[in-house]
Amino acid sequence: MSVLRWSVRTLDRALDGETVYRELLAAEPVAFWLDGSLTDRLPRRVSVLGTSAGAEVITRDVADGDVFAELNQLLAERAAEPPPELAGLFCGGYVGYFGYELKALTGGVTAHEAPTPDALWIWANRFVVIDHDRDRTHLVALDGDLDGGLDSGDAWLDRAEEAAADWWMGGVDAPAIARLDLESHLEQDRTTYLAGVARVLEELEAGETYEVNLTNRVRLPAVPDPFEFFCWQRSANPAPYAAFLRYGDLAVASSSPERFLTVEADGWAECRPIKGTAPRDLDAAQDQLAAKALAEDDKTRAENLMIVDLIRNDLGRVSVPGTVTVPQLMQVESYRTVHQLVTTVRGRLRDGVTAVDAVRACFPPGSMTGAPKIRTMRIIDELESSARGVYSGALGYLTVDGRADLSVVIRTAVLTPDQTVIGAGGAIVLDSDPVAEYDEMVLKATAAVGARAGGVVDD
Repeated sequence: MSVLRWSVRTLDRALDGETVYRELLAAEPVAFWLDGSLTDRLPRRVSVLGTSAGAEVITRDVADGDVFAELNQLLAERAAEPPPELAGLFCGGYVGYFGYELKALTGGVTAHEAPTPDALWIWANRFVVIDHDRDRTHLVALDGDLDGGLDSGDAWLDRAEEAAADWWMGGVDAPAIARLDLESHLEQDRTTYLAGVARVLEELEAGETYEVNLTNRVRLPAVPDPFEFFCWQRSANPAPYAAFLRYGDLAVASSSPERFLTVEADGWAECRPIKGTAPRDLDAAQDQLAAKALAEDDKTRAENLMIVDLIRNDLGRVSVPGTVTVPQLMQVESYRTVHQLVTTVRGRLRDGVTAVDAVRACFPPGSMTGAPKIRTMRIIDELESSARGVYSGALGYLTVDGRADLSVVIRTAVLTPDQTVIGAGGAIVLDSDPVAEYDEMVLKATAAVGARAGGVVDD
């Protein structure tokens, strides 16, 4: 087991995340920003930005073996209790994503091959934790005897303090791709997608499945600067799980509103699926009516209930019997721009079950497959013409003290020098209107490029 050493400097103010990234991380070969600043997410708003001294990054495809087992072993070797000031916060570990095609390791099959890695995890040992609610910032260097004799973190901490003295005041312009006609760039055009919805309805009628999340891809030109794109995205569409990852020429810019899974140090795990979103209204009376309509919509409630049952089953496989509960069932949560119908599912993990084990049990997110999961994924494989890649997977962190916090990868752009790819889709049930499902899919794609259109944008 590695011996980890933390060097922490605490500032009595919450730094500006964009400034920290530009001044401290923009030139690093790998970098990340998990942004919790521009949201009213409860119970605590925290942002984490950082890099890997030594550029230790795990990139794996399904064919490379079991990345879940690999991460379990690496985290076990580096397991440690953090210093008190980082308790309950990000204290070091891995930051990255599990792509959808890893379903082949969790009960699915290999149907399509993604051009991007199926898993990408950055060993985060130089990072900044911004506690927005408590108005403080921790600058952290983490070193251990498995880190290959890296230089002391003091120099990095000095650089971080210098960055803290600045404040970015620049604006951000809309990227050119935000002004494109997204429908003309769909991988499956209107006719093809509607035919897919019709096939799903046939499977539903035959009793093969209860719900199918059918998705599509928008393939747009590359953007000159992925970070500038993310800055536009977060300003136009602030989200509880906004995130930016960069590894060489690959970048992921996400404005996800949905929690996939959290695991606390005491072993409690929680999923919070979203099925149902309605835009806020400036008129208070109309706003209340919109929330009420969302809460009472039969189709939305049916979608939500089926996914909740699926998640209860997934979480139940790794939890202490009798501990899986639904403390919040289809409650309307109101945020700055939308109302959302959210359910909370909690369970206490069995002794010996790690956060990575819990991720494996619940992956891929049920809200992005449908139910029952295994059979529905096979139907999806037949109807979708390409790999989902990062989209529909999970993104976030796994810490050295056994915790995890990951979002569902929706409202996300995957950016390379060749193109910008955005996934979008929707849950199809028996009473779905095919044309409405197509329109909803297009609307969701616009959200990922920072469009301000109203309507349903939950997955």
